[in-house]
Amino acid sequence: MTVIAKSDHCAGALALWQDTLGEVAAQIQRVGAHPARSVVLVPYAQLMPWAQHYWGLLHPDGFAPRFETTRNWARQLDAFVPQGDDLAGDIGRDTLTARALLDRAGLAAQRDMLAAPLQEAAAQLASVVASVPPQGRDAWAASARLLLPGPDGGSALRFEAVVARIALEWAAASRYATDVLFDQGVRGTVDALIVLQGFQPDPLVLTLLANWGERGLLIPLASDLASVSSTAEIALHSAQDAEDEAQRAAACVLAHVSAGRVPVALAANDRALTRRISAHLSHRGIAVRDENGWTLSTTRSAAQLMTALKAAAWDASSDDVLDWLKHVPLIDRNALAVLEQALRRSAVASWSAAAGRDWDSKPQLTALVAQASEWQEGLRAGRALGPWLVALRALLRTTGQWETLEADAAGARVLSALRLQDGQDAEFDGWGAAARRMSLQEFTRWVNEVLEAARFVPPSEGAAPVTVLPLAQLLARPFAALVLPGCDEKRLQPAPEPPGEWTQAQRLALALPTRESQEAAQRAAWHSALCTLAVDVLWRTGDEGGEPLLASPLVLALHLDGTAHEGADSRHQREVLAAPTPRPGPRGDALGLQRLSSTAYSDLRHCPYRFFALRLLGLSESDELSAEVDKRDFGNWLHEVLQLFHEQLRDDAPGAPPDRSTRLDQAAHTVTHRHGLAGGAEGDFLPFSAGWPQVRDGYLRWLAQHEDAGGAFRSAEVKASQPLGSLQLVGTIDRIDGVSSTGEPTVLVIDYKTESDSVTSKRIAVGAEDTQLAFYAALLSHDTLRAAYVNVGERGETRMHEQEDVVHLRDLLVEGIQHDFAQIAAGAPLTALGEGAVCEYCAARGLCRKDFW
Repeated sequence: MTVIAKSDHCAGALALWQDTLGEVAAQIQRVGAHPARSVVLVPYAQLMPWAQHYWGLLHPDGFAPRFETTRNWARQLDAFVPQGDDLAGDIGRDTLTARALLDRAGLAAQRDMLAAPLQEAAAQLASVVASVPPQGRDAWAASARLLLPGPDGGSALRFEAVVARIALEWAAASRYATDVLFDQGVRGTVDALIVLQGFQPDPLVLTLLANWGERGLLIPLASDLASVSSTAEIALHSAQDAEDEAQRAAACVLAHVSAGRVPVALAANDRALTRRISAHLSHRGIAVRDENGWTLSTTRSAAQLMTALKAAAWDASSDDVLDWLKHVPLIDRNALAVLEQALRRSAVASWSAAAGRDWDSKPQLTALVAQASEWQEGLRAGRALGPWLVALRALLRTTGQWETLEADAAGARVLSALRLQDGQDAEFDGWGAAARRMSLQEFTRWVNEVLEAARFVPPSEGAAPVTVLPLAQLLARPFAALVLPGCDEKRLQPAPEPPGEWTQAQRLALALPTRESQEAAQRAAWHSALCTLAVDVLWRTGDEGGEPLLASPLVLALHLDGTAHEGADSRHQREVLAAPTPRPGPRGDALGLQRLSSTAYSDLRHCPYRFFALRLLGLSESDELSAEVDKRDFGNWLHEVLQLFHEQLRDDAPGAPPDRSTRLDQAAHTVTHRHGLAGGAEGDFLPFSAGWPQVRDGYLRWLAQHEDAGGAFRSAEVKASQPLGSLQLVGTIDRIDGVSSTGEPTVLVIDYKTESDSVTSKRIAVGAEDTQLAFYAALLSHDTLRAAYVNVGERGETRMHEQEDVVHLRDLLVEGIQHDFAQIAAGAPLTALGEGAVCEYCAARGLCRKDFW
């Protein structure tokens, strides 16, 4: 509940209710009605308890009239159940009805495109049609049809015209929950009907007033504000951006609470901003009651349910399925972690590919993948909506997600909105619109539409000094203070655009909201809000994208009138002493390393702390499960293609004249299919496959020159190791050739590169600074050898860059390794260097905290 306002802070609301309820009592007495047989209609439900409260204060003795909204009144008189094609005001039914109506109109091909506009147009007409007595709707519909253009097959607006006509027929043919209010029996049981009108006239209550004749009375609440003297103190706050605005708004709320001006109203002009403000208040321990709530689809429970549907799709990614399985309580967490690690290591982006892999060597993963696939199959076949709900409910219960959802307030709302509770799906039995067979994709869309349309209002816990509510619902509410954030030109427009695609003439004839009526209501709501005794108005001067913003014209008018003053920033400033993070310098002597690779030693040379984090501690980033093929994937693919090509040439019978271009293409084809690049990822690999003929021809030209110079392929992808003291040097050499022009062949170590040729040239130019070729040379025990990079260019140029005197560089490298690891063993700090381009893509950057040194 909301904290009851102190009387000295809310005298304006009390005076307003005194005047209003005085008129109510006078009308009841004037027509000789009994209070208990009198109904007072309020503009919105949140006003009902306040009307009852103030009536009790002003009339403590005797009977009280019933304070109702039209919906609440109708609900007490009759339980309305939509039937057939009735416009229910419930997206779960209306979206099915809209699609069925479009099918009947011959627009099945445009069904998905037009369903949402049709629902919006029908909902806009519903409030007007509901205000017409049921017996008069045929005549109303006949006159309304004359206002709509006929469908012209050649018109660019043909679909808009068709949607408008279908919406009109749908709304006119529907029954409504408030139809019961037109019954003669209801009129006979209510002696007096009094309407407290809000900022916008309600067509339904105006018709009801006409039915009650002289026993009815209209009291505009907004006009009674003019009789209430206001001594409001209005403070204006200009903020730099959204976060600055949220902080200042939260500070204003805290100042009001500290001063005893409670309850405080927080207007929800911008939901994202309001959530930020609420987060700041929650951090300070201030309870907030949110009357507006937020879209149900944004709750965690809704997201958990949607993961199950997304994971069941035939083209679900591995990420989708892993995300779902992480929300399934019955899944073995250890097995799931192993599965995720295996899929990320192999970059298996598609779940169908993951399910098709051979997991026999890991029985735990075999069972997990089989179980997930079995659950998925239960949602693959198409069916009608009722059976879909039964299948989804069964899946949630089987996986253990049902209990988690039921235990959460938002989760229970999700189950209710989707009719997943036992017996709720019976609503669709025998209904033609729900009998159409739906695919999983269509059912998922239906679920998403229902969750997007529904709202979740969190249950209030105890007394809350702060209430979040729309601007229009401040009317006649006893708030001691008001904080109005989001008052910039974008979020608080003085004349909001009315919804729908109706013309001005159609709006006037059909009694739909116009821009003028919207402006009048907006200005009236603004004036009502400023009647609060203490008001803080906030806006930002710039949006997240850097777009400059002005204050709303309504705020600028306050500047001109001189009725407001500049507000002080009530945030408490505090001095924070600079405390830069020192560079880490851990010791590694207690963390032994037995195997040293070329990349590991390169990490040590580039940044000792990187070596400590990634090699000694064994930390690593999780690989992305992405279907995109990048240049690194192309490099790995090329390595494998060249290995297969050369091994096949080596194993050919002597004297066989191979067609090398064809053989290389065959090797490329084999490797492409081996890695699934010819299937769903073909589009990603297309830029590389398109350039393959140039790469192939350039490589073969280089190969011919290399062989003419005495080069001969020996082996590829050679795993080698060499002991060095307590270390074991390990690595995989791309290729080993033998080169001989006259005598004994010399070993040539080759490492392929697909980078820019200039980058490869720089590797050679730096000599001992580049350790890769020297390290590979150290893996071999030959006293004489050569080493070179072979740059396979994508533009058809393949060049070999040989490292001169690699044996000498190898000896220097071995000496350096021994020295460096002796220093580590002696306890030398492995300090973060934070220099050069190596930091740009370093996986350990978040650990060394370079950005905070």
